[in-house]
Amino acid sequence: MWGLFPLYWPLLEPSGSVEVLAHRIVWSLLVVVVLLGARRRWGWLRELGWRRTGLLAAAALVIAVNWGTYIHGVTTDHVVETSLGYFINPLVTVLLGVLVLGERLRRAQWVAVAVAAVAVVVLTVDYGRPPWIALTLACSFGAYGLLKKKASVGALESLTVETLVLLPVAAGYLVVLAAAGDGTFLAEGPLHAGLLVASGVVTAVPLLAFGAAAIRVPLSVLGLLQYLAPVIQFLIGVVLFHEAMPASRWAGFALVWLALVMLTADALRHGRSTRRAAATARVAVG
Repeated sequence: MWGLFPLYWPLLEPSGSVEVLAHRIVWSLLVVVVLLGARRRWGWLRELGWRRTGLLAAAALVIAVNWGTYIHGVTTDHVVETSLGYFINPLVTVLLGVLVLGERLRRAQWVAVAVAAVAVVVLTVDYGRPPWIALTLACSFGAYGLLKKKASVGALESLTVETLVLLPVAAGYLVVLAAAGDGTFLAEGPLHAGLLVASGVVTAVPLLAFGAAAIRVPLSVLGLLQYLAPVIQFLIGVVLFHEAMPASRWAGFALVWLALVMLTADALRHGRSTRRAAATARVAVG
């Protein structure tokens, strides 16, 4: 579903990316509140606390930047560059682990990060500018994941707080836009209005599916599955939207993919050795 997002956001034209973002926030909040009400899950509010609320408020600001950048990228014919952002994201997450959490990287991880840095340089030369859309998406989603990890709140509950934090700005923007006669919600017919409302479902359903999978699927499998979304986005950009892919851009993407292969192989190898060591320890104790 995340991979197919580039096919959805262009359907919302002539709404601008900021208007789409505002609608996405408003209707996502409505969806999660309805789901929470149906499940009668409100006890978590008493356990939230100021620290978690602050972390989720920060996460809200970061994900707003991510959503807005993604919508802008897709609606301005930069689908391939948005896919690059999510290819780079695992490498950014690794770097955040070092810089923020004080984690130590293994040699293969350092090599993968170095290869990715070379890829960014190659793509900067190709584009004639740094790939800002990709870098913004990668850094914002990496920071979002870090904040969510520290907050340790369920997907549905955290999305409720995040959209609630953003609601005053989003709703205020839509009111101002409508008052100025520039809003498209009621001006482009019922189908357009319905698609804007459905942006809440489009946002919430994949996130809830991911949250459900995270507790049922092994982490190594989950990590590999997350590459499906940028692969699908990349194919949509190249095959359906015919975005330009000169040789230098292919070279940059190839370096990113090489870095991801190295990172994934190292993670799988480290996971196997850790499980083997744990099994040996259990046998020794037994």
